[in-house]
Formats: sequence, structure tokens, C-alpha cells
Amino acid sequence: MKKVVKFKKLNPDAILPDYAHAGDAGMDLYSIEDTQIEPLTWKLVHTGLACELPAGTEGQVRSKSGIALKNGVFVLNSPGTVDENYRGEIGVVLYNLNTKEPFVIKKGQKIAQYVIANVEYVNTVLVEELDSTDRGEGGFGSTGLGQNKK
Repeated sequence: MKKVVKFKKLNPDAILPDYAHAGDAGMDLYSIEDTQIEPLTWKLVHTGLACELPAGTEGQVRSKSGIALKNGVFVLNSPGTVDENYRGEIGVVLYNLNTKEPFVIKKGQKIAQYVIANVEYVNTVLVEELDSTDRGEGGFGSTGLGQNKK
């Protein structure tokens, strides 16, 4: 059975998020404003929507791959998290990596994806030692910085 996510229009021009294709993980989020993002800057773009997420879930605001590839524009804090208890407007922080051209956004344009994901709640405990592993403390390039193994 599918979970239900309730949306509320905070602006009459808001568009309900939707899946472009069956099987898509993310719903499209739409801008409610005409705006532009200057080169090498970021801006909060408004969706005009608030939502009520099911208990134990979060909304993840993610970049649209086509906008990222074609324009160098992506969600700055990707994925942006919308907590289940948040009832304010879903905003999208977009960054324009293009050094020469502003990124123009038209009202009603798809600007990001919205993925609903389950959240695992845990208890934390402070310990003196952690179990050892083969990897240990190796990180940040410890596996060869993307070089092929021979």
C-alpha cells in the first residue's frame, strides 16, 4: 500500500509535485516565480507548497540531472532534507556553477526532484572503543583515489 503525502498550497500558482514516469523515484518540484540565478551564486526558489509527511519519513530535495548537465545548476545542499514535522514552505536552494550566464527560471518550470525516504531512528551510546574492520580508519582516498587496480 502506498503512503500518502499531504500537500497544501501556500500560493495559488503552486503545482502539486508529480512523477513524470511510472517507476521514477522523485517527483518534480516546480517554481512559482520568474527569477534568475546569476553566475556563481545561489538563490532560494519557492515552490509555494507545504507538506505533511508520514511518520518515519523525510522529503529529500535533489537536483534534476538534466538541469545539472545542461546548465551547471544543482541543489546546493543536496539532498536538502524536509523533516516529517516541518510544515513550512518547501524551498529549493539552487546554485549556478556557470561562470558566464545567469540561469533563468520561469514560473511553472521544473526545478528539482522530491524523494520520500524512510528514516531509521537510532539510540546513541558513547563507548571507549569501536569494533575493528579491515578498512579501519582509512577514508578520503584510502582506496586509491579512483585509480584502476591491476
